[in-house]
Amino acid sequence: MSLATRSRPFISYVEDWLSRLPTAKLSKLISDPSRAAVASVDIINGFCTVGPLASPRVQGIVKPIVKLLRDCYDAGVRHFILTQDAHEPDAVEFKQYPPHCVRGHIEAQTAPELLKLPFASEFVVFEKNSISSAENTGLDRWLDAHPEVTTFIVVGDCTDLCTYQLAMHLRLRANAYQQREARVIVPENCVQTYDTPVKTAQKLGIPAHDGDLLHAIFLYNMWTNGVEVVKKITR
Repeated sequence: MSLATRSRPFISYVEDWLSRLPTAKLSKLISDPSRAAVASVDIINGFCTVGPLASPRVQGIVKPIVKLLRDCYDAGVRHFILTQDAHEPDAVEFKQYPPHCVRGHIEAQTAPELLKLPFASEFVVFEKNSISSAENTGLDRWLDAHPEVTTFIVVGDCTDLCTYQLAMHLRLRANAYQQREARVIVPENCVQTYDTPVKTAQKLGIPAHDGDLLHAIFLYNMWTNGVEVVKKITR
């Protein structure tokens, strides 16, 4: 029996799980806004509008992210963390992906929709040279300096790459520090990944990447590891 045949019941199970994700109210998630933060991953030009890794799928989450950030600010949240690719020109990662989001280039700049928010000056930006938001970025130092922050809303791209790495880092970091209190919440409508169909991948000689499947599977994996996955967050 092929893997595709054996996995069909599980894929149907995950699809059903995804379709039944609950909508969460911001007021229920955040009782004390001083103890909450929004962490946005790679909402930058190079994944939204320009460059070899820009994707209309990712551009499609910018508007709901902007709304969520505005709602969080209106609710009293003042911690906004932006982790963003700002690669060295000779980044090792370019062995896996085409050169993208090089530090100082337009691709590495924050999406203008975020910069137009009236509280954009309060964003704390961490540049990263890999898909990890924690390795060699200063994020952990910020977390150590803000032990009061125990609720994290994670948004951005890509679901199966940088978003997954950040959400899991926050969840596992809390686990590792002997039951340190933490909630990590991922709204499905504010995360996304790219899609490379098999035929396109074969034509170009690059790895195929089923965006819909990997989006679902990695959200499910986050959920099974203690991340709270919701359909969306409303006021």
